[in-house]
Amino acid sequence: MDNDLTFASRRSPVVCLHGCVASSQPLASNIGLDILKRGGNAADAAVAIAAALAITEPCSTGPGGDAFCLFYNRNTGEVRGINGSGRSPIAQTLDFLEGRGYTAETPPSPFDALNVTVPGAPACWCDTVQLFGSHKLSLQEVLSGAVELAEVGFPVAEVAAHHWANWVAALRNDGKELGGDLLIDDQAPKCGQVFRNPSLAQTLRELGKHGKPAFYQGRIAQAIVDIVNQNGGVMTLDDLSSHDSEVITPISTEYKGVRLWEPPPNSQGLAALLLLNILENFPLKAAVHNSSDYIHVLVEAVRLALSDAMGYLGDPDHVTIPLETLLDKSYSHQRAQHISMDRAMKEVEPGLTTGSDTVYFCVIDSDGNACSFVNSTFMGFGSGLVPKDCGFSLQNRGACFSLHRNHVNCVAGGKRPYHTIIPALLTDSAIKSQKPRLLAALGVMGAFMQPQGHVQVLLNMLEFGMNPQQALDAPRVFVHYEHKTKEWLVNLEEGVDQVVAEELRRRGHRVNWPITGHKRSQFGRGQIITVGDWWNPSVSQTDTQSRVLWAGSDPRGDGCAQGY
Repeated sequence: MDNDLTFASRRSPVVCLHGCVASSQPLASNIGLDILKRGGNAADAAVAIAAALAITEPCSTGPGGDAFCLFYNRNTGEVRGINGSGRSPIAQTLDFLEGRGYTAETPPSPFDALNVTVPGAPACWCDTVQLFGSHKLSLQEVLSGAVELAEVGFPVAEVAAHHWANWVAALRNDGKELGGDLLIDDQAPKCGQVFRNPSLAQTLRELGKHGKPAFYQGRIAQAIVDIVNQNGGVMTLDDLSSHDSEVITPISTEYKGVRLWEPPPNSQGLAALLLLNILENFPLKAAVHNSSDYIHVLVEAVRLALSDAMGYLGDPDHVTIPLETLLDKSYSHQRAQHISMDRAMKEVEPGLTTGSDTVYFCVIDSDGNACSFVNSTFMGFGSGLVPKDCGFSLQNRGACFSLHRNHVNCVAGGKRPYHTIIPALLTDSAIKSQKPRLLAALGVMGAFMQPQGHVQVLLNMLEFGMNPQQALDAPRVFVHYEHKTKEWLVNLEEGVDQVVAEELRRRGHRVNWPITGHKRSQFGRGQIITVGDWWNPSVSQTDTQSRVLWAGSDPRGDGCAQGY
């Protein structure tokens, strides 16, 4: 029954002074908070949460996936990041795939072993602690809470149990079985059932003790290569041992006195910035929240931003991306001219299809540092392949590659695909001589929903004065391109007025309304922590220097924010 996820309760924002965490699983949030109380900083806590989510929500994340992180350093005001996305195997060229009979029209199944890219998350975890951590806690100590959780076991949460079962069924429909480490008697665990993962406890123990070599060389690396190759993939030990994270300089744009920071390509952070730049050309506050005018402009801007992102975004090591031109305000002003208030645009075509499951979480510590972090196996359990005695599944991020020979995101050996996962940070738009002041760590997971989700929750606070929890609670819009019908679909969550849905149809949009129950997962699951209540219109800007942390956690997930 799909109506079993009624949103019947309300939730206040979490307010605290010293440190705050927000994630999609309470047990993971608790482990992150514990790290802060033991003297760790935001980066240490983020990695502890990442590992705990690998145990509590393996249908979304794990060491077999990729990760991205942004870190705000309170002392310097600098925002830096890590791109923890892995590359395709060197042997995985377009010629090789065509030789196996695959084409752009008939690619491998998304769950095929050929879509397994090198997992970047473990290296990203190690590098986050090394580069941004407090150095008061070892990696072993940071991972200890997750190790204990995997060893002792935990009761599976409601939304996680639903998605666990769904993705097991999706794999079986494709003729594939999820590895036994992630099942109980060949079945997905039910809500409240205690699940243990001793194999993953051992993997995390080895990672904590020996760092990156424990994963990318030796036992675990061999187990990954074995299972990928047994299932028709071409990954080698060299593909794994040559992997490294990339330290990145985030890209950003200014909007009405604030600056939104996102990871650069191959991540789709660019799409969120393009979207915000286009929307700046419209009087959104006057349009009223979730009115037909507001949603119409939002939808049209999403179509333009995603079309650009998909036309230009790939691995910057393989293609040139005209970032400066795309982020120039005059470019977005020109794009905004395509939007007419009374009619949906006819032709706007991007080039990629969908994936979904990811976790987003954020931490702000007592020193004012912030870590915004995303970890994902792409579609549910990814490929569903579980290396022997390792306790995690391997991602299928390679399904994001194009098999069109001249496409910027065309598959090639040793290349990173278009990446949907994007953590974000918000600062004030400081003049060059000043260091930017942190305003928020925020994110909304959910594949191509992510840039749309970032902008919707941000506007909920900036334009409509919502607190972080209200900003996440508000009904959302998800725009996506249906390749089979070559149409853009506008999905409206329950809570948007029927009159609005009908008016959008009249303007030429193809609308699905209302989206209810567990189908609401398509709108993503977000977390927000703000420093001060700058979003409150009744607070004068001189009062916004407050050190009080305000946090919200998405009602579409199992999670919560916690602070002390």
